[in-house]
Amino acid sequence: QVQLVESGGGLVQPGGSLRLSCSASGVTFSSYWMYWVRQAPGKGLEWVSSINTGGGTTYYDDSVKGRFTISRDNAKNTLYLQMNSAKSEDTAVYYCAKDLHNSDTYYYTFGSWGQGTQVTVSS
Repeated sequence: QVQLVESGGGLVQPGGSLRLSCSASGVTFSSYWMYWVRQAPGKGLEWVSSINTGGGTTYYDDSVKGRFTISRDNAKNTLYLQMNSAKSEDTAVYYCAKDLHNSDTYYYTFGSWGQGTQVTVSS
């Protein structure tokens, strides 16, 4: 079955950088749009970023645009989120998710999810 495993979370100082990874198995990774979604303490889920099957099309929420970069390595079945210029408001559990559809059409529908990785931005 599909398994998504996030890693790379931890404590980072404001202004610092962190790279999250999401390793996928049990799925043809290269056939799905992939997403990063986060949940801050006491808040709901917030979409962060999307990337298409080939990695050439990306979208970002305004709150992270210019600071975060989503990428993927289809040969390694791995999704990444490079976080730069971290802010306290980036503190959250970060989840990777795959689209429900095996397609390069942007459906923005969330299928399988990982278990999440905690990112804490604090001095």
